[in-house]
Amino acid sequence: MPASFIPAHKFHSLFMSVVVDKISKLFGEQKALDEVSFSIKPGQIVGFLGPNGAGKSTMMKILTCFIPPSSGKATVNGFDVLENALEVRRLVGYLPEHNPLYTEMYVKEYLEFVAGIFKLPEKTKRVEEMIALTGLKVELRKKIGMLSKGYRQRVGLAQALIHYPQVLILDEPTTGLDPNQIVEIRNLIREIGQNKTIMLSTHIMQEVEAICDRVIIINNGRIVADEGTNKLQHFGIGKEILIVEFSKPVDSKKIKSLNHVEHAVETGLNTWQITCPANVDIRPVIFNLAVDEEVTVLTMQKQTNSLEQVFRELTK
Repeated sequence: MPASFIPAHKFHSLFMSVVVDKISKLFGEQKALDEVSFSIKPGQIVGFLGPNGAGKSTMMKILTCFIPPSSGKATVNGFDVLENALEVRRLVGYLPEHNPLYTEMYVKEYLEFVAGIFKLPEKTKRVEEMIALTGLKVELRKKIGMLSKGYRQRVGLAQALIHYPQVLILDEPTTGLDPNQIVEIRNLIREIGQNKTIMLSTHIMQEVEAICDRVIIINNGRIVADEGTNKLQHFGIGKEILIVEFSKPVDSKKIKSLNHVEHAVETGLNTWQITCPANVDIRPVIFNLAVDEEVTVLTMQKQTNSLEQVFRELTK
């Protein structure tokens, strides 16, 4: 049986899914990518983030063999994107930002057409599996042009998955969807990600927090962060915020004069938001102040940075 028809889980012990080594891409004199390197393990869902023009779509087009790199090397499951482009295309499912579909075809007709391109065995059975997986059964009697944006995205996901790809690359998969459709597509991606490697580009930070295990942030063609989603909330900012509630009022001058306190503002009744360097623990100092002022610290908690804050800090 050809490699492209082997179920995804059988590949996981054999290959690293994606390896990018010092990839650069020039468009004339403009450098879209500047020696970008990263690797993705099998089974990971990775958010690939960056502002407009950062190089996200360029990287994705290189990995899907739509455009060649100017220099460097990239492989998918061990196959080079330049030397083994046909094998890479068999192993990768791709949903571009602007989902290209044949709008005059019916859903099942279109998926059978795509299955025929890949010369899949048991084509009809595979089409039925994709219709069930992506929830398209209720729309089978419609032409693609009559579908809502959400269902068109489902058709796009179905065509990206139909040939048993081991790696799925999704460029802005929820753009233009309403809140209900966004949740549906996110849940579908999360389900698919149980046995696929997924690289996901999006501008929606909540989407990354909800779906991704890891985040790569690119800015001006260079990687500026590569961390687990949870760890990234503490990455790059260099500040820590404490929310402290006292039992009684405390003199603001005394709080602001504490060692390492960079900013302090009263946000509620006897409640303060205190900013300090991330590498300094000022909690003992605050407790000492409370003792001196004969007040009680009712609550004290760290406020983690949102992914949006980290993104803005790293890409501004």
